[in-house]
Amino acid sequence: TIGTGRDGGRTAHAALDDYVKKGNYKSRERIFVVHRLDRDTSGVLVFARTEKAKLTLQKNWQEVAKTYLAFVEGHPDPDEGMIESYLVENDARRVFSSTDKRKGKLSKTKYKVIKTVGERSLLEIHLLTGRKNQIRVHLADEGWPIVGDGKYGRKIRDNKRLALHAQELSFDHPYSGKRMTFSAPVPATFHKMAAAPAPEPPKKKDSR
Repeated sequence: TIGTGRDGGRTAHAALDDYVKKGNYKSRERIFVVHRLDRDTSGVLVFARTEKAKLTLQKNWQEVAKTYLAFVEGHPDPDEGMIESYLVENDARRVFSSTDKRKGKLSKTKYKVIKTVGERSLLEIHLLTGRKNQIRVHLADEGWPIVGDGKYGRKIRDNKRLALHAQELSFDHPYSGKRMTFSAPVPATFHKMAAAPAPEPPKKKDSR
């Protein structure tokens, strides 16, 4: 959500910030980032119009109900459960699990298999904490990497993007306290994967 030198300003944050300024770069209007999604993750993203709203939401972020969908390689067993570990980020910005609570941050991910398609499975995921790359690391740790995850799984030709979607966020409005729920349509790539079995891995050539 925050642009880098390579993004050239093409981020949701930059677009919304420009929208509220209405083309006036001197305007004091601005948008505040509440949380982030990984670059290739689709779905619901929350921004705030005031810093007070941003800080209130961030303070209570663990109370936000966060639901994701993910297509993974393999068939999770059991088909419903909780993954828990302490996540640590190394100097190369790669996140990994540890059992040492002194080194990492406690992270909890609930999952449930919704559908199996060939050698893949569609999971509904409830993020109980919100660490960097949490879902991707936890699923890869279990041997079910997310389809298209070249960082923690493997990049494959038939899916050029990460099959992870932030489907729904539900939280209390920072001022009124009213419960609010936001959802985002499932990407077309998910529908395609749900309709067709995953391609079989390439066969090894006979060296004889």
